[in-house]
Amino acid sequence: MTVRVLTALFDEYEAAARVVDDLEAAGIPHADISIVANRPGSDAAAPVAGRAARHPADAADGAGTGATVGTVLGGGAGLLAGLGLLAIPGLGPVVAAGWLVAVATGAGVGAAAGGLIGGLTGAGLSEGEAETYAEGVRRGGTLVTVRADESRAERVLTLLDQGGSIDLDERVEGWRAQGWTGGTVGPAAEGSRAPAGTDR
Repeated sequence: MTVRVLTALFDEYEAAARVVDDLEAAGIPHADISIVANRPGSDAAAPVAGRAARHPADAADGAGTGATVGTVLGGGAGLLAGLGLLAIPGLGPVVAAGWLVAVATGAGVGAAAGGLIGGLTGAGLSEGEAETYAEGVRRGGTLVTVRADESRAERVLTLLDQGGSIDLDERVEGWRAQGWTGGTVGPAAEGSRAPAGTDR
């Protein structure tokens, strides 16, 4: 069975969180969903995020911080309940949960493979696509990444698109106008706003 990795970037954390809830309601196991947010849009999260920015060594600290962020930012029993504040190489403190987090923090794979770019390339995205998504997170966006088999891929793509994922090609044009010379975006899976998808 072919598993696809479907990835979308959102300007607002709240929109991404709603999409995560919608994905879980559609039967996608939270073990197959990841979310990484640089600056969640909730003012309630500011004290926790501010502490991590001042004390990055504490950012990956135990379950207490993760439970606090999960409670503040959303969700009862799903993926969002497991949100944790941690440091990802190349990005610094972020709020994150899901399967991509262990890879992005280098857990069990060594520092060279760590970081969000390493996590995304390890999941099957090209280095250019991974660099582009990491730049989006660095600029304050929220990344949602889903593993889905062919029977669920179209539904996942629809939910990501309907949830307000950004047109990454258009956004990259703006970044390039500002002087950014990084990554590339591969062909969209469906339409101009569709999230990137890769077969694995």
